[in-house]
Amino acid sequence: MELRYITVSTTRFIRPFVTAALTIGLLTLGSCRKYLEQVPDSTWTDLSTPDKVSKLLGTAYPQSSYVTMCEAMTDNVADKGAGVISRPNQDAYLFRDIQSIEQDSPEAYWTACYVAIAAANQALEACDKAADKKAYATQRGEALVARAYAHFMLVNIFSRMYDPATAANDPGIPYVTVPETVVIKQYDRKTVAYVYDMVEKDLLEGLPLISDDTYKVPRYHFNRSAAYAFATRFYLYKRDYAKVVQYADQAFANNDVASNMRGWNTTYSSLSPEQIFDLYANAKENANLLLVETQSLYGRSVGQYRYDLDNARQLQVLGYNVTGGRWAYPIYYYGSQNYFVPKLTEYFVKSSVNATIGQPYVMVPLFTTEEVLFNRAEANAQLGKSAAALKDLNLFASKRIRNYDPSVHTITTTSIRNFYGISNEKDGLIHTILDFKRAEYLQEGMRWFDLQRYKMSVVHTTREGEILELKPGDNRWVFQIPQSATTSGIALNPR
Repeated sequence: MELRYITVSTTRFIRPFVTAALTIGLLTLGSCRKYLEQVPDSTWTDLSTPDKVSKLLGTAYPQSSYVTMCEAMTDNVADKGAGVISRPNQDAYLFRDIQSIEQDSPEAYWTACYVAIAAANQALEACDKAADKKAYATQRGEALVARAYAHFMLVNIFSRMYDPATAANDPGIPYVTVPETVVIKQYDRKTVAYVYDMVEKDLLEGLPLISDDTYKVPRYHFNRSAAYAFATRFYLYKRDYAKVVQYADQAFANNDVASNMRGWNTTYSSLSPEQIFDLYANAKENANLLLVETQSLYGRSVGQYRYDLDNARQLQVLGYNVTGGRWAYPIYYYGSQNYFVPKLTEYFVKSSVNATIGQPYVMVPLFTTEEVLFNRAEANAQLGKSAAALKDLNLFASKRIRNYDPSVHTITTTSIRNFYGISNEKDGLIHTILDFKRAEYLQEGMRWFDLQRYKMSVVHTTREGEILELKPGDNRWVFQIPQSATTSGIALNPR
């Protein structure tokens, strides 16, 4: 595949927000020293109008990717013996703390989340100080939901996954709610339960204020569908299943999920890999509810990492399924063992029009229509509403199975029992949902979260024959907090 290069002149893509980086210097002092030497850009520090606050909020989303490190820890990957060597990919596969602070590392993601949080807090302060607060209502809503999202991702990556039995004791992450005025400030991690409570508070306060009319390109911001999708994920992880269904039903006008899904067995089936790359993470694709540009090398290396999808794994994930049909996802490969589904590609942003240097970026869909469908199906399965769960699973299958025929491919509790050999109806539905999600989000890192939520083990085998197993409860499931954060009194995760 040819690597594409583009020149992006938009400031939003190539220049960090200075004030936001300053305010979070205490958490990532080493990473932010370069910002301390710069003069603040007045176009970002002048927040005297709602429109200017909206521009600031364009930076309130983590511009770093979790995909490389999360995907490499899952059961989707194998040691191919050769390929691109990257510490976020290699260390994660070997269940070691990642020895990198560059793109795609825990340090990069931690920093990006707190820079995004700082931008949201700066925007909230401007909204609170405005003479006409009503004029800033939609900006306040976006800032609250964006702040909630960044903290939610941090707590799920750098703390144990939420468990109502342990959340009140499990260490969380700092929940930052005000702009900072000092270089180094001490922080308390508190608990996972506390962070979830704060996320819920921000989410519920911000969600009713979200208005799509504010945005020029709604899919680059927390539009209403994306905010409701976030609510479904939050309450799914919190195990409040009735609220998952409630928010899923509000995510689309007239609850029209079907027309907002990605057409893998229709539109996509006639596209070349290059065309799919162009469309998959594009704002023109209705299935993408929220997109963010992330500084990442994943687009150039996916499929080619040493620890990546191989033939055995792609057959396991994308082979036969409970419908009896075949998935419509196209599989391509470089050479003999570098398999990939065309999804996330690189956009190389030159430092100037005539420059030969720059930074690699990947557009990442943070929320999609399909996730809303999966979250609702899982919640209904947990609530004992099998018919509702099956309805959503069959809708998904109708968009994903080659030559779909409802008389042949319709999923029933009987077909699930026969395929998996599971007699318990709820368990069979959950297995189906997790397998469908595994196929849908292959090479996107999402499998890692499901493996933890359902306390599954992962076994990795090296080419040398060493067997590595990550069991439920193993401390290595939780990514290590960056060493730089300890200057702010933040304790590292146990090992």
